Amino acid sequence: MRIAVGADHAGWTLKEPLVAFLMERGWDVEDFGTFGNESVDYPDYALKVAEAVARGDVDRGLLLCGSGQGMCMTANKVAGVRAALAHDVVSARLSREHNDANVLAMGARFVAAPMAEEILLTFLSTPFEGGRHVRRVEKIEALDRREPGLS
Repeated sequence: MRIAVGADHAGWTLKEPLVAFLMERGWDVEDFGTFGNESVDYPDYALKVAEAVARGDVDRGLLLCGSGQGMCMTANKVAGVRAALAHDVVSARLSREHNDANVLAMGARFVAAPMAEEILLTFLSTPFEGGRHVRRVEKIEALDRREPGLS
């Protein structure tokens, strides 16, 4: 599995051990940065990861910032991306099973590295359940093609 990873300055401290965690398990990681704690703008990194996922260059994305919220919001602006914010294993599992999420966002201020590893592993190893959830995911995907202001 190929995974794109991006973080801002607040997420950088969690990104580094998670990249190592992924690589130790043999996953192919595309690290879009940032590579230090100097202040940067999270939308720049979220966009790089989200576009890589949407183009199919990678299978999944991982985004890290202080809360995870800004990264998640930004990624969800890219057609074809279904980003989920998860700070626990159950949220990560359900985002895959029910929503076929392809990007995981986490907040480095809320999740310590050991828990983040569990959340990430759950996200990457959980398959989409399909069934009744297919119809709902198709409705989300249809929004990518919808003209603004139309209901």
